[in-house]
Amino acid sequence: MAVRSGGHCFAGRSSGTGVVIDVSPMAGVEVDGDRAVIGAGTRLAGVYDALAAHGRTIPAGCGPTVGIAGLTLGGGLGILGRRHGLTCDSLLAATLVLADGRTIEADDELLWLLRGGGAPGVVTSLTFRTVPAPDSTAFRLTFPAAAATHVLDAWQLALPALDDAVAASLVVTAPPDPAAPLAVKVFGAAPHPAAVDDLIRRLDAAPLTDDRRHGTHRETKQWLAGDDAPDDRYAYPRSQYFRGTVPAADLLDLVTADRVAGEERELDFSPWGGAYNRVAADATAFPHRDARFLLKQTATVPAAQRPGGWLDASFALTRPFGTGGAYPNFPEPGLPDEAYYLGNTGRVRELRARYDPSGVFTAQPSS
Repeated sequence: MAVRSGGHCFAGRSSGTGVVIDVSPMAGVEVDGDRAVIGAGTRLAGVYDALAAHGRTIPAGCGPTVGIAGLTLGGGLGILGRRHGLTCDSLLAATLVLADGRTIEADDELLWLLRGGGAPGVVTSLTFRTVPAPDSTAFRLTFPAAAATHVLDAWQLALPALDDAVAASLVVTAPPDPAAPLAVKVFGAAPHPAAVDDLIRRLDAAPLTDDRRHGTHRETKQWLAGDDAPDDRYAYPRSQYFRGTVPAADLLDLVTADRVAGEERELDFSPWGGAYNRVAADATAFPHRDARFLLKQTATVPAAQRPGGWLDASFALTRPFGTGGAYPNFPEPGLPDEAYYLGNTGRVRELRARYDPSGVFTAQPSS
């Protein structure tokens, strides 16, 4: 049994050879004051469009076709996260159907699980606390490949001092053509242009390009979303949280070593801290509340090709510096629950067993 909202699961768990329950027809947004009731099949573009008409929003990602249900049940990061927390932190109520056919409203204990711990059934609607939609300066900065180590070191050190309203992600990409140079990008949103100028000063490197767009929250989301077209390649991700820093020079030496034609290598750093960390680790199923940043390392290859040894080697290099935690919305087949839920694993399992004793919706595939 698989449940599909947006169909963006990296591990393919929103599809399968058995029964797929597609909740996409359950779409729609109803706004009442600072609350919004959202159908489980609603995509983020629809959420933002509906809330923008009321001057409201929720903290969530930029991908317009991402489904609200899966995003919330695995946490949910985005450009407002350091200011307002995870998407699941704004969840106030939910309705779901259990494997025995009962429709229930989530009580406090079940809401604890739904806030980042997945669902022991099919969620049909979610109620969120909304926030005022801020105007922002969206930005995309690129830097020379030769400055990659310096920019990564500076970015890691700058994070704790940045205002919570500044969301600055860093992505380093080794293109599929081994002769092509590294692409180094810092992008995100800030409350005003001066905050972007301050970020550049902290990075202490002159950008090759500096593109900005000041506008409404909805305009910012649309500009940052970029190309959301399907990609027929296969992506193999590994994720880790970090409280400190990683060795930038060693990491970047590895990403450029022995490159393989057709294999794209990506280091995707997402800023943490701020409101993400102002919630106790056991207050929700989502436990990663003391990190400085999240790193997703991804090897992307054509469908007929497997990744080389870079991904495992890079993960092994960074693992000693990590918390031992992985992001639930970057699932890896075979990774144990403990990586996603840390000290909350026992309670997550107990609640899954109580509401889904046969494991219809919560049993993890073996591969």
